[in-house]
Amino acid sequence: MDKENPPPATRSHPRHHAVPPYLLVSMAACDGVWEAPEAMREFIAPPVAPEDRDLPGAPGQSAGSDFETRSRIATRARQTLLLDQALLHERATTHADIARLMDPTGRLARIISDAQGAESTPGNPVRAEGESPIQDLDVNRAYDGLGAVYEFLADMFKRSSLDGSGLVLRGTVHYGQYYDNAFWDGTQMVMGDGDGEVFNSFTSSLSVIAHELGHGLLQYTTNLDYQGQSGALNESIADVMGALVEQFVAGQDAASASWLIGEGLFTDAVHGVALRSMAAPGTAYDDPILGKDPQPATMAGYLDTTEDNGGVHLNSGIPNHAFYLFATALGGNAWETAGSLWFNVIATRALPQDADFGIFAEQTLLQARRDHGAGSAIELALVEAWDAVGVHPVVQEAVNE
Repeated sequence: MDKENPPPATRSHPRHHAVPPYLLVSMAACDGVWEAPEAMREFIAPPVAPEDRDLPGAPGQSAGSDFETRSRIATRARQTLLLDQALLHERATTHADIARLMDPTGRLARIISDAQGAESTPGNPVRAEGESPIQDLDVNRAYDGLGAVYEFLADMFKRSSLDGSGLVLRGTVHYGQYYDNAFWDGTQMVMGDGDGEVFNSFTSSLSVIAHELGHGLLQYTTNLDYQGQSGALNESIADVMGALVEQFVAGQDAASASWLIGEGLFTDAVHGVALRSMAAPGTAYDDPILGKDPQPATMAGYLDTTEDNGGVHLNSGIPNHAFYLFATALGGNAWETAGSLWFNVIATRALPQDADFGIFAEQTLLQARRDHGAGSAIELALVEAWDAVGVHPVVQEAVNE
């Protein structure tokens, strides 16, 4: 354990959910029975004419009426929203809680537990490090996903687990009934099974698994405040982690990668390909129930809202797109130069916890100069990427005066 830089002992670690609340709100309102909060109505899909509705029934059933399908989806989405709201009020994770999860050897150590449909964690341990696969696809995918993240951090950044000191990687699967989300709770990754009509099991997406552990990495490096632009950076850096781990495992370079977060998570009934697109924010889905992906790609579309902790899942599309432009401009493997630069920025802890986009952009440019020299092609590509999304680097000292 890093005794010089221990994890915060008193700060609450918010539950970082994979599916943003505005998407669940659209699902919850799709039967017209529940009225969404005023601030969220702009994100709800408009009513769809009966002749244009083509959603099927539940898996293994006939299509049934459109209202029955929408009623099922809405009910399950409301249950997920209520559960997610309750999780936000759980106790803070303490230093002592985390210390018990350290592996003194520093080697890869994983424990996967099964919640068996209950809304509690961790559940029953079902597979530990070195044990053979079992007859549960979700357990095995979670186990493999945690291993992929560990390998990525070890190979690329010489880091032993999320904390740099061999933190045991834990995951809980089969959380809740038809639970349409996944989250990092400060000590482990928790995955729902999905409802089978909008979402498949959340273990089906390696980028979502790596995204959740990306929040864990930030917890032990630069623990960015989960509000406004610093919260959007928190979400964006987790998305970068998700994309890079998926590319690393698949052996994809920046040009051939999809840059999608949550690809394969939607069922075939959904008009969409993923939760988010880093290559083209705002295009991941356009569905009668989910609505259209509202993420902006540039500051021209920045969404000033009080919902979603100040738009953390919305405005994360802006730094996401900057990273995509930077990585594809450099070419080759995105995790090498671009990913290493992003990792070094958060690992050096030079960022304030309330950093906005401008401060983060400036820190990436300073890191580019340290790593590659002033005026390098890499620095110029980074300048162009931030300029393309409308983010102007801000010198931190000037902000603090």
